[in-house]
Parts: sequence; C-alpha cells; structure tokens
Amino acid sequence: MKLRPGNLSLRARLYLFSAAILTLFAINVATHVWGSFARSESLVAYRDTVTASQLITDLEQSLETNRQQILVLATLRETTDQPLGEQEQLSALEDIDNINQRLRRLGGLGGEGTDAYYRRLHESAGSLIDEWQRFYNNYNTDKALFDFDSSITYNDTQQRLQELDKRQEFLAIQRSNAIDRTITLTDRITVIGFVTTIAVTMLLVIALIRSTNASLHRLKTGVQRFGSGDLTHRIDSRRDAGEIGDLARTFNDMSSKLQFAIDEVRAAQADADAANAAKSMFLANVSHELRTPLNAIIGYSEMLQDEIGDSQDIDRDQFQHDLGTIIFSGRQLLTLINDILDLSKIETGKMQVSNEWFNPAALVFQVCEALSPLLSQNNNELQLDINMDEIGEINSDRGKLQQIVTNLFSNACKFTKDGQIRVSAERANNDLLVTVTDTGIGMNDEQQAKVFEAFVQAEATTGTLYGGTGLGLAIVRDFCQMLGGNITLSSTPGEGSTFQVTIPIDQGLNHASA
Repeated sequence: MKLRPGNLSLRARLYLFSAAILTLFAINVATHVWGSFARSESLVAYRDTVTASQLITDLEQSLETNRQQILVLATLRETTDQPLGEQEQLSALEDIDNINQRLRRLGGLGGEGTDAYYRRLHESAGSLIDEWQRFYNNYNTDKALFDFDSSITYNDTQQRLQELDKRQEFLAIQRSNAIDRTITLTDRITVIGFVTTIAVTMLLVIALIRSTNASLHRLKTGVQRFGSGDLTHRIDSRRDAGEIGDLARTFNDMSSKLQFAIDEVRAAQADADAANAAKSMFLANVSHELRTPLNAIIGYSEMLQDEIGDSQDIDRDQFQHDLGTIIFSGRQLLTLINDILDLSKIETGKMQVSNEWFNPAALVFQVCEALSPLLSQNNNELQLDINMDEIGEINSDRGKLQQIVTNLFSNACKFTKDGQIRVSAERANNDLLVTVTDTGIGMNDEQQAKVFEAFVQAEATTGTLYGGTGLGLAIVRDFCQMLGGNITLSSTPGEGSTFQVTIPIDQGLNHASA
C-alpha cells in the first residue's frame, strides 16, 4: 500500500508537513550559515596572510639590524678591549628573544602547506639565534669567539623567510579563490532554496487542507450513522487510517474488550477464592496444630494430677517422661504462636532488627544440639560441618538467625525419615553461608515456586501428613531479607532439598552503604 495523506492521522499529517517546511527552512539557514562561515574564513585567511607578511618583513628588518650590530661589536672587540655593558648585553639578548618569539608566532599562522617551509626556517633561524646568543653571552670573556662568520647562516635564514613568504602568498591566493567560489555557490543556493521553500510550502498547505477535509467528512458521516441508532455500522479502518481508523478499531474491539474485562473479573474472583481457600486451610491447620499440643498438655497434666492424688508410689521415670511431653508440647505451641506473631509483625512493618556481635558457629551448633530430639522421631542422622575458628564473629540479629536455623532444621527433620541431615556454616568473603541439606521427600519445580509463600504448603495434604502451618519458610525468607541477605533452594523429588542462607558479616556496614 502506498503512503498517501489519507493513510495518516491528522496529527501525523501536521507533523509531516511541519517537518517538511522546517526542513526546507533549515536547509536555507544552513546554506546561509555556510556562506557566512565562508566569508568569515575568507577574512581570517586574508588577516593571517597580512599578519604573516608583516611578521616576515619585521623579521627581515630585525635580523638585518641585529646582523649589523653584531658586525660592529665584533669589529670593536677585535680592535679594542672595551667590554660590553651589562644593560646593553641584556637589551641585545632581549631583542634576540623577541625575534625568536615572532618566529614561533609566524609558525602558528601557517597551515599544512607551509609546515615544511617553516621547519626549514626554524632550523636555520635557530642556528643563527644560538650563534648570536653565544656571541653576547661570551662577549666580555672570550675574545677568540669573534672570529666566526655567521653570514652563511644569516643568508640561509633570509632565504628561508622569502621562501615561506612566497609560499604563504601562493596558498592565500588559492584559499581565497576557493572561498570566493563557495560564497558565490551559497548565494545561489540561498536564492533558489528560498523560492523553492515558498512554492513547496504552498503545495503542502493545500495538500494538508484537502486531506484533512476528506478525513473530517468521513468522520462526520460515521458519527451521523451512529447518532441515528445504526449501531451495526462499521467504519472500514482500511479506508481511513487516521483518527477515523482509530474510532473504527475502537468500535469493533468493544465487544472483545468487554469479554476480556469479564475474563479478568473471573480470574480475580478465582484468585480471591484461592486466597480464601488458602487462608481457610491455614486456619484449619492452625486449629489442628493448636489442638494437638493443647490436648497433649491437658491430657498429660490430668494424668499427673491423678497420679499425685493416688496413694500409690509415683513412677518417677514415667512421671519425668510425662513432664517432658508436656514441656515439648508447650514449646510446640509457643513456636506456633511466635510464628503467627512474627508474620503479623512483618506484614505490619513492626518487626525490628537488633544487631550485635556474636559467634554464628556457636549459635548454629547450639540450635542443632537443642533440637537433636527431633532427629530420633524419624530416625535421622545429623552431620555438622562448622569451623568455629574460621567464621569468627558477625554483626547481625542473633535472634532472627537462630529462628532461621531452627525453622530450616525443624523442616528437614519433619520431611526426612531414616535419612541424613547435614548442617554447615562457612564464611565466603563478607558473607556468612548457612546450608541445611536433607535426604527427604524433596520438591518439584512447581512446589519450589510456592514454598516460601505465607499460608501455603507444597501440597494440600502436607499439613495433614507432616503437620505445620506453612509459615516457617515464609518467615525465614522475610528474616533473610531483613538481614540484608537471601535464601536459595535446590531440590529433587525423592532425593532431598538444600536450603542455603546468605547474610552479610557486618549488618551495620551493610545498612550504612545502603
């Protein structure tokens, strides 16, 4: 399809025509600037040529004057022993230095075409100036130095000056001719461009008016049909691609967008139902987890009360066992309540981080030692890989790190039977790495994707088979982020899981840099 004004929106047409007009004006301005620059270059070239010519004339006169003065002084020195005054000597050296400075200035006025000429002049003049400086510096000390004859160097310098003068004059003429041709060309282009700009602008304005009127007429026809109640009318978007095409596409897409909106509402409703189901499952799990230790506490407490009320002797071993069960159930209940409170604090932003210096290796060892009874429940073995001397101390939240290790270790014990649980802690650069690996049931990719979400467990039957509320790993993830670190998971179904926690060694330094 060819590009025509009717295929463009009104805004695009305005932009296109405005850009075309501005481009023409920009070409005219650029041509004018080009001509102005050429004129400026012509003036600069003329000024440099005049300045260089004046410098060469001055240098020739200065060299001749100094040459005559040196010849006179040399003759006087040979015939008399009268020394040269200090002031006269300094004045002569200053004149020579001025000659040297004018030579350098002359070199700055040249171009690429005069570099070789200036280098030859600089070499010859440099030798001449060195001879003259030695002459004045040793005038009062060594009479034998005045037997030299600098006429060869002097004549060579004068010849180099004349060569440079002719070369600069030749280049200046060439440059001036080229610039004059450029000025003539730019003047012609400016006149032609100005006339062309006026003509093209008029044509563009006429085309813009005609195309805009045609689009507005088609738009008016469509609006009249819609206003008359003909809602089945469709504007062909292929015929009018501008604003009318947009209206046609909007009208035709109305039904599909309405259906899309309905689908979004249904999807949102499904998400809400899933969230409610997850919370309902969470409440059911919490109720079950609360009742289990409470029933144990109440039941064993009643048994102990009955045993104490009997007149028979108390079986101290059984009594101790029952008390241990009560204590263990109470700790389970306290852990569950603490998890719920911690999650509530995290969601409301009230959870605080309390940093202190402590030994993380000793902490991990103490947690594993305290939770060692969990190993015997599923007949698991524990492997510890902790180098206390290598890790040293860290500045972080002791309580949160303890809860992280506790939750990971408890999960490993819960989902592993007749297997091995390995806990390691090491230092990697400026981070502490704590890894908990088990040989339990493992997880697939879908389960891993949602295992760190609150109120969610890997499977709906997980809470029934293994217990728990689905809060432990969510709290671990939030605590790791609060400590400036992260947690990663790698798992294979039937082979086990590996959780690795990474937190900075100095949490205070981490907050300062952040």
